[in-house]
Amino acid sequence: MNLWYFRPMRQPLFIIFFILFSSLKINAQVSGKFYSIKRVSDGDTVVIQDESDNQYKIRFIGIDAPESRNVGNRKQVQVFGSEAKTHLKKLLFNKKIRLEFDVQKIDRYGRTLAYVYLENGVFLNQYLLAKGYARIATFPPNIKYVEDFRKSEEKARRNKLGMWMYY
Repeated sequence: MNLWYFRPMRQPLFIIFFILFSSLKINAQVSGKFYSIKRVSDGDTVVIQDESDNQYKIRFIGIDAPESRNVGNRKQVQVFGSEAKTHLKKLLFNKKIRLEFDVQKIDRYGRTLAYVYLENGVFLNQYLLAKGYARIATFPPNIKYVEDFRKSEEKARRNKLGMWMYY
């Protein structure tokens, strides 16, 4: 078999692979943007700042941490609330986060809903469940990781981690 016969096919294949890998790199850059933490509001909410100094309140999708402060008449300080907030502050000190979105991007309070990742790849939403600093709280249509979240919370409950040591 003579190899000259396959030579014309090499160039179109190279172009196809180049286009595919180029588009993957572009998508990774778009979803790979990291943001500075301006402050931690609660065990499941942070305020980020972009390069233009715009600030956005980010609510972690799929989890609910105990309240660390009173908010009007509707929310009161809960057991383990200050511990959850303090733990998140320590985790995020001098760190940046990357956001991933689900179907619904903004909640009724105007907060941005996101799955949150540290620069080292730690998935914070799931990590907080696994360590007992939050409980699962999923609201359709944002249910992308609901099964993973259930498993993480169940393991934390079984092992009496974080807030589950009180129950």
